[in-house]
Amino acid sequence: MSGKFKYQLLLAGGDAVALVLSGLIGLYLRFEGLPPQNFLAVWFRYMIVAVPLYLVVYYYFGLYRRMWRYASVDDLLVIAGAVSLATACLFTLRVVNPASGFPRSVIIMTWLINIAAVGGMRFVVRLGTGLLSRQNGHRTKRALIIGAGDAGRILVSELDKHRELDYFPIGFLDDDACKVGLSICGLPVLGTTALLEEMVKSQSIDQVIIAMPSASLSKTRDLTQRSIALGIKPLIVPGLYSILNEDVKVSSLREVQLEDLLQRPEIKLDSASISGYLASKTVLITGAGGSIGGELARQVAGFSPARLLLLGRGENSIYDIHRELAAKHPALSITALIADVQDAERIDYIFDTHRPAVVFHAAAHKHVPLMEANPTEAIKTNVLGTQTLARAALRSLTERFVLVSTDKAVNPTSVMGATKRMAEHIVQSYNGSCQTKFMVVRFGNVLGSRGSVIPLFKEQIAKGGPVTVTHPEMTRYFMTIPEAVSLIIQAGAMGQGGEVFVLDMGKSVKILDLARELVSLSGLKPDIDIAITFTGMRPGEKLYEELFAPEEGTLATMHKQILIAKQPPTAPAALAVMLRAAQALTAEHCSPDAVLALLHEQEQVYSQEIAATVPAAGVAYAK
Repeated sequence: MSGKFKYQLLLAGGDAVALVLSGLIGLYLRFEGLPPQNFLAVWFRYMIVAVPLYLVVYYYFGLYRRMWRYASVDDLLVIAGAVSLATACLFTLRVVNPASGFPRSVIIMTWLINIAAVGGMRFVVRLGTGLLSRQNGHRTKRALIIGAGDAGRILVSELDKHRELDYFPIGFLDDDACKVGLSICGLPVLGTTALLEEMVKSQSIDQVIIAMPSASLSKTRDLTQRSIALGIKPLIVPGLYSILNEDVKVSSLREVQLEDLLQRPEIKLDSASISGYLASKTVLITGAGGSIGGELARQVAGFSPARLLLLGRGENSIYDIHRELAAKHPALSITALIADVQDAERIDYIFDTHRPAVVFHAAAHKHVPLMEANPTEAIKTNVLGTQTLARAALRSLTERFVLVSTDKAVNPTSVMGATKRMAEHIVQSYNGSCQTKFMVVRFGNVLGSRGSVIPLFKEQIAKGGPVTVTHPEMTRYFMTIPEAVSLIIQAGAMGQGGEVFVLDMGKSVKILDLARELVSLSGLKPDIDIAITFTGMRPGEKLYEELFAPEEGTLATMHKQILIAKQPPTAPAALAVMLRAAQALTAEHCSPDAVLALLHEQEQVYSQEIAATVPAAGVAYAK
């Protein structure tokens, strides 16, 4: 006989005994002593039918399939429902046999006593296993939980289940002064968060856990910095948007990361509009092995496309993302395509064969200093590769084409920015020539992308420093990769063709401040444990980035975190001249100055053609 069956049999036996005794107790209470013998006989006759009936009802209510060591208020409600239904059946026996004269009040008392008995047995199981686990595991790390709300309450329960983590919660801090002095899950609310330093010292706290998923970013930053100043690297329950069904689990606990401290609004998507253009469609993602392209593939896969085409030049990165998505979405048709966007013949074959309805073009050379040293390759991929893809989309009647661009395309001072600006012009020029809706999505830096500053800082910190910053006043816009990709997909749903969407990146951040934050989050002190040195700006770099060019107006959209840069139209004739010149520059190793000169010249041509064809009032866009 298995242990599970023995456990169920023991519970059923206890329930049967509780039912019999509840009626006897009810009779003794009703008659204030020994009841008449005939009523005792009637009760035992009832039990012949009632015991099996109750057990069957309990079984179908799941009272023998639950882990009672984790019993909750919801389980008590289930018990009350099961006992009530079974008692209603017992009362029916009394109605069918009214001649017995059995007191109805006894059946009502039986109902109340039985709820207490059945529920009591199960909560004794929970209490017993809890006491046993406390005896079997001695936790040594004293934890202070900040946030006495739902997340904090559930977290205490989770920590109690997972004693292997060695965290012993001793109480809460909460900004709601009304909670101070109360007890939650058996733990006191010791005070408000203003007492963090005092409580850490007086209670000998080893670990601070921030369980405030809906707290403002400034609040999270403040608590983190104060904890680090006390020599404690806090843990955090991530924002509710990243926890499925708002479920707080021990597995979601992690150290505070840089993205938790950046001032950004929470992303909210219109899933219905997104599903409308992705569901049951063939979607092609170029650069799918990269940081942005890979996350695009992950999120698009969640909207049930008919087929997902992952295109990239690096076989290892495409293999990795293909394997990841195939494991997570086994029913989704996923095709890995190794190709270079410069290869027009290969790209045409892919479009003719697969006929993608939606294209996200994320393939690009994006590293600023590297492209300064390799301008020809930047032109080939970022400019001519974009033209090849746009032309193929036009021929195959693709429904939507979304170019992933960058804030470095605004007033570009680098080869990378200049070539992405040319790519924007190419995509805009193709819009309106057929049914394909061409659009651009422009945004700043993303945290953690390959080749970005954050992984470099982490690597330098791991080696003991120094952390290198180019200039003390350099600022950048930052957003997490999932956030940026979510808005790219949302913009794709909103676009009607020809737009340059610009993502609201929040506030720009000093690179020096990021470096100091990362050092602190590593449990070290900036300029003491880890030196920060300044190396000077590199070729092509700006001191600060811009999201809009001076000549661009802005328009609001239905999504508050997505704007439209109202650019003047791209002149087809001027674009053709630019593309011929770009093609010529690739014939020999050109200089960065030549690329920038080409763009500057074409920008002047655009302005002259627009001035000649559009009334002056028509090009004055309100900021």
